Amino acid sequence: MQNRDKLYINGQWVESTGKDFIDVVNASTEEVMGRIPAGTSEDVDAAVAAARSAFEGWEATPVEERAAALTRLHRGLTERGEEIAVTITGEVGMPLKLSRRVQAGLPSAVMESYARLLKDFSFEERVGNSLVVREPVGVVGCITPWNYPLNQVVAKVAPALAAGCTVVLKPSEVAPLTAFILAEIVDGAGLPPGVFNLVTGTGPVAGEALARHPEVDMISFTGSTRAGRRISELAAPTVKRLALELGGKSAAVILEDADLAAAVKGTVNSCFLNSGQTCSAHTRMLVPESRYEEAARLAVETASSFTPGDPGDERTRLGPLISEVQRERVRTYIRQGTAEGAALLLGGPEPPEGLEKGYYVRPTVFGRVAPGMTIAREEIFGPVLVILTYRDEDEAVRIANDTTYGLAGAVWSGDEERAMHVARRLRAGQIDINGGRFNLLAPFGGYKQSGYGREMGRFGLEEFLEVKAIQQ
Repeated sequence: MQNRDKLYINGQWVESTGKDFIDVVNASTEEVMGRIPAGTSEDVDAAVAAARSAFEGWEATPVEERAAALTRLHRGLTERGEEIAVTITGEVGMPLKLSRRVQAGLPSAVMESYARLLKDFSFEERVGNSLVVREPVGVVGCITPWNYPLNQVVAKVAPALAAGCTVVLKPSEVAPLTAFILAEIVDGAGLPPGVFNLVTGTGPVAGEALARHPEVDMISFTGSTRAGRRISELAAPTVKRLALELGGKSAAVILEDADLAAAVKGTVNSCFLNSGQTCSAHTRMLVPESRYEEAARLAVETASSFTPGDPGDERTRLGPLISEVQRERVRTYIRQGTAEGAALLLGGPEPPEGLEKGYYVRPTVFGRVAPGMTIAREEIFGPVLVILTYRDEDEAVRIANDTTYGLAGAVWSGDEERAMHVARRLRAGQIDINGGRFNLLAPFGGYKQSGYGREMGRFGLEEFLEVKAIQQ
């Protein structure tokens, strides 16, 4: 049981001005595993004031010292990696063997990448008779989701601190516990008071107070498109900068000359990672009509290997969903898919056998899905793959792009040049060709209602910088 009764503001652990607490529930046992303060708007005010007071000094801190601070944070994250992995497996339900690599390993690597990047990044350049300088945007409010709770925090906090900004973090109240671990690491790393502040609480209270705050210069938000619209409304009166990473309904376009077995396996693996609770998951599999039967058989075969179970068991490939609300949401989509005429090839809305406790959903595959069906258009955020067919390459591209989202996608082909041609036609922020590996230094973000702004690498750093031209 992790009881966290204080917030981290201005370099101190302080009690919230409110008296309420929020329970954190274990996704696989449905038991309370911790509790956190339900922060108030007054707590947000205090955190923003601390960040504002610390900004001038942190902005003036030499780049080398900021890089050294990030290196110390990386070291702390690495040292506490097992604790982080176990905690997130409890909160979110990702199998522990994956949590070690993804939920703990990735944020540590991201932190290190920004410490390294600072050594070569140029904050000023000459353009004719102008000196163009890049300066930190100011006080940044980071509002983060529950599916990759620490990585999404570090993907914002690391570049913000590297840029010279000060930060107020409001993590998801559903999976907030590793944010306290990060705050402890910050405290031990000797960052100046007020540079990093942590306020936990609900979105409608703490999150909205941060988004509308007149002394916050920028909001970096990751979450649903609906919540992103609300953040935009609240931020508009103060015209603060926004970076929004929102929903997705990403398509994997499998061309007729692709290695079908590899393409289907790669798509299913992407779709089911973290029980489908990944915004960039490839949840729509587009296959040539002539290869549908084979693709459907391979998809069922691969998906069947994702056995739901205890995330602490090394054999488990599919953990629970985050909450009862999310489980019922996914089950509703599965029922709707059947009602609209899609072919249920595997899974369904019934709970997996032998798993009475925990927010589990069966791995589910739908075939013969039409582009207009609800399950082909809306983000389900669960282990549900939909298979659509196309007649030619142009139709495949039209179907892939026929979405309000534009976060990610994939192309599979035996011809690299053809794959690149199709990838260029897809309207999304990140496209994988034949299972291309994730790149920490490449920009991540979306088109259309998947948001705007980019995270990771120098592109992520530049989000937190203003550009000034000084003429001479």
